[in-house]
Amino acid sequence: MSLNPRVKKTWLGRWPGRAAALAAAALVAACGGGDGGPLTCSASDEKIWLREYMDDWYFWYKVSPSPNPDGYLSVDSYFNALLYQGGLADFPKADEWSYMVSQEAFDRTYGDGRTLGYGVMVAGLEVAGHPDWPLYIRYIEPGSPAALAGLQRGDRIMAVNGKSASQIISDNNYADLSPADTGDMVTIDIRNADGDSRVQLTATIYDLEPVPNSRVFSTPDGRKMGYVQVKDMIDQALSPFDTVFGQFKAAGVQDVIIDLRYNGGGLISVANKISSFPNGAATSGNVFASLLYNDKRSGHNESFRFQSYANATGLSRVYVLTGPRTCSASEQVINGLRPYVTVVTIGDSTCGKPVGFLPQADGCGAVVNAVNFETVNSQNQGRYFDGFDATCAVAEDFSQPQGSATDPLIIAAEDLADGFACPTLAVAAKSKLLGLRKPADRPQWVEAGERRGMIGK
Repeated sequence: MSLNPRVKKTWLGRWPGRAAALAAAALVAACGGGDGGPLTCSASDEKIWLREYMDDWYFWYKVSPSPNPDGYLSVDSYFNALLYQGGLADFPKADEWSYMVSQEAFDRTYGDGRTLGYGVMVAGLEVAGHPDWPLYIRYIEPGSPAALAGLQRGDRIMAVNGKSASQIISDNNYADLSPADTGDMVTIDIRNADGDSRVQLTATIYDLEPVPNSRVFSTPDGRKMGYVQVKDMIDQALSPFDTVFGQFKAAGVQDVIIDLRYNGGGLISVANKISSFPNGAATSGNVFASLLYNDKRSGHNESFRFQSYANATGLSRVYVLTGPRTCSASEQVINGLRPYVTVVTIGDSTCGKPVGFLPQADGCGAVVNAVNFETVNSQNQGRYFDGFDATCAVAEDFSQPQGSATDPLIIAAEDLADGFACPTLAVAAKSKLLGLRKPADRPQWVEAGERRGMIGK
């Protein structure tokens, strides 16, 4: 059994169909039969192929179940039955990351840089278990139906398709915000400063904007800072990110803030290149991350090295804004940089996903993303299943524009850059806006409407 020969890229990402998805990825072409996939696309052949593939490439193949496929009606249920159940001292958590996805959806994001959706992302993770708390919109994707309809971060969701926000929170079910096809519709009741309103959105396929926000500003003490948000670790992020750092360099910034609070991962190659900009001189040519496969596939172990870019700065410190959706390739930015520069994380603990995939097309219209490797930095540091704690814990305020002068995470970065202590986390803000919790204490699901990012396609 061999991997599809057209696999080219590895990635770390997350998918909404499973609670988390660390992924190492490639844009794979479908192929049927032989080593590239099942002999036919019958359920029985697909299940047999899956068992063989997992025994060959799955990171935990030695300790994962291998039940008889005849007892499972669907390919998806059999795939789930093959996953590692946890219990090893070094890998205590069960595999909640591996998943299967359609080839069409995978290629749409990682090839075309597009997605299907409404563009509404809510703060469901923050209010899990608290149906009496308000449910806010935390992010609207530029160019999406929600953006065109005028919805904004900080708008309060009152109901979705007639179901109250409290019921949605109680059920942990945000599926109505995640369409299956173009033309699907959702009705959202909104409350904001202008009053109550009802908006109906129609799902479309739209271009992603992976670097949606950047600016240069001065701290109260006069330090010049550069801020850039990276939403998606896809190839389309590289050109705008380079442009932004060119602006930073021309402005003579003394500190850089990279906002990864809503970035659930993606291509390792993109995380590698983004990490090469803060301090090109200190990092260029050195190991960014190494991928370590199972003993059958250790010949595929590889390292990614920091690149050299004309617009790279020479900073010895970088501020990274983090939260429970900072996953996978985004966490790898933190882990890869920390042997070389001071990484100051601001916000909440990250999600804790130090493993990844090499996606494999099954030849039947699906891509299998089973954990194939763990990732470590140049000092062999990895296995951060509890995530990275925030250096400075700060609650989000969804009523404030992300990355603005009134964003509490930006204010904290300014204070730290000016030599002050981390601001004290207000109890009221913590209880109503952000549940600062370790990954193990967070609900093991992702509200629908999140794709790629935590959400890797």
